Amino acid sequence: MTERAAARGFGTVRGAIRFVFQRVLAIYFREVELGGAVPQPDTGGRIFAANHVNALVDPILVLTQAPCPISPVAKSTLWKIPGLAWLLDAADAVPIVRKRDDPTKTAKDNDAVFARVGAHLANHGNILIFPEGTSHNEPHLIALRTGAGRMLAHARANGGEELTFQAVALEFDEREVFRSRTLVLFGPVRAVDDVVTAKPDVDLAQAITDVIRDDLSDLLVEGATWEERILVVRAAEMFANGDASLGSAVRSLALLNEIGRRIEAARRVLHTSAPEAVAEIESRVAAYWSALEDAGASDALVARFARRSVTVAAGEDGGLEPTIAPERVAWGALRVLTLPLALLGMVLYWLPYQLPRAVARRLHGDPDVTSTYKLGVGLIVHPLWAAMVVTLAFVKLPIGLAILATITALAAPFAALPWIYRLDRLSARLNVFAPREERRERLVGLAKERSALMEALEAARQRVEDAPATGASAHGAGA
Repeated sequence: MTERAAARGFGTVRGAIRFVFQRVLAIYFREVELGGAVPQPDTGGRIFAANHVNALVDPILVLTQAPCPISPVAKSTLWKIPGLAWLLDAADAVPIVRKRDDPTKTAKDNDAVFARVGAHLANHGNILIFPEGTSHNEPHLIALRTGAGRMLAHARANGGEELTFQAVALEFDEREVFRSRTLVLFGPVRAVDDVVTAKPDVDLAQAITDVIRDDLSDLLVEGATWEERILVVRAAEMFANGDASLGSAVRSLALLNEIGRRIEAARRVLHTSAPEAVAEIESRVAAYWSALEDAGASDALVARFARRSVTVAAGEDGGLEPTIAPERVAWGALRVLTLPLALLGMVLYWLPYQLPRAVARRLHGDPDVTSTYKLGVGLIVHPLWAAMVVTLAFVKLPIGLAILATITALAAPFAALPWIYRLDRLSARLNVFAPREERRERLVGLAKERSALMEALEAARQRVEDAPATGASAHGAGA
């Protein structure tokens, strides 16, 4: 595969495409975090196995964030999409024919793919695979297929040495929303030879699949239902927001992922011994967050209000306005200065901004493909719109003004990006315009409920830590 790509001149093209999509993701996502055991640029002979909840966005994230070149495995039907086929070939992707796409598929077809991938791995190449087999909308991993294990077993049987594999967890705070955040978390590196030594009596492909499953489960915050997973994430936010020493780290998805995994582990332990206690806490967490939404507030605001209230003398402000860090003041000032340009960008690009949303809603309602439609339509609509604006500028204006208009038109949407996220959130929080005393009264009530809820969460954590048979999981109850 690598030789084929080089022969077609895809080395340079592949690097250019990777650079472009890195910039695209930096626009689409407000923040892309990278964590865990990030591979080195010279990494080779490795399969990267990731969870799959956001369609084509998932492979783009891994391929653009990993420092080493990786060839993705993709379903063969994607090559039928005009334009995408060229990109897949440029990325040196490997087509996999699924039984549901081709009923005539035989075992020999799989053998050919495994032989091709095995040779690639043996020649120090890397592969990206999604062992769940399809993108899905579940709050947990679905059954893993043994393809990655069979590929590695095939490569080892045909002379591959020092073969490794690594789980990659993809987490999103709002995966279908423009300007949300994402985390690419690399798990521990596993050697195939170590798996053979540890499980000599188990089929190698199945043994590797079992390790991948365990590693992905350890990296992800899962839940039996979406409601359960959301409650775990919200509890993690409460622990993070309650620690004033964390500062800007509170906004880190990596931190929330770490705390969430600990809470999830503790929840499993406590659910076995005291399911009624778990049900009560979950009910209170849900009620608290419902009250936050009704008040147009956030847990971070309530936590800051509660901390400041205990240090303010009686009869003074009461802590409604939190202290703002100097760097946030500087960024705020910069955004205010660029507000006129941002407003122009919002007006000028209103239509191409709305089109991806409309197309995504019309074509598909599944959250796991919404971002893919938005990203794909945006990549077509926005450049075409910008080209039209620039063309009109040069047709209608003198050359000097046309150049100035072009620079302004191209810079305006980037100035608007920070404001778009904030305005979208503000539209859902109209209560910020309520009278000051009314807002303060609501915050006081929310702060009291939050304090009582945190005491209950801490008590649950202590209960898990005190359980004699769960010492190994005791640290998993919270931050």
